[in-house]
Amino acid sequence: MTNYLIRVETAHDRNGITELLLSAFPTSQEARLVRKLRRDGDLVLSLVAVDGSDVAGHAGFSRLLSPNASLALAPVAVTAGRRCQGIAFALVVDGLERARADGWQAVIVLGDPDYYQRFGFSHEVVSDKTCKYAGPALMGMTLTRGSIAESHIEYAPAFSSIESSG
Repeated sequence: MTNYLIRVETAHDRNGITELLLSAFPTSQEARLVRKLRRDGDLVLSLVAVDGSDVAGHAGFSRLLSPNASLALAPVAVTAGRRCQGIAFALVVDGLERARADGWQAVIVLGDPDYYQRFGFSHEVVSDKTCKYAGPALMGMTLTRGSIAESHIEYAPAFSSIESSG
């Protein structure tokens, strides 16, 4: 079955998002990250793919401290039984379209280059930037004309607090 609807999360989706993240990742870090980003007001866009009332996928876009007017894409997850059906792809595309329409200048992702390059993410966009996550898996995409002016990429505080709590 490939029917699903992508929309912005509602309060009723939050338990389903947590359950999805707990099942999709080896630790509870991503679930705690999303809760903290939401609580801190840094989760700018939280999309769900729903099949009826069930959350089948989730993509979070959070505010970066630097560069200005930029977002971080993380995490992206799909339930095990719904993987390889295009849900993650659709969530990312929808999120990028919404970010562009809302006037965000860039999106940064830390992930598999082979996967994220298909959306237009590129390491070259951020290769001259300093970041605690610097390396080939750190990629960026500009949503407006021009490049990222700032020389440093800094994620929302929730990312550091989750890392340090193991």
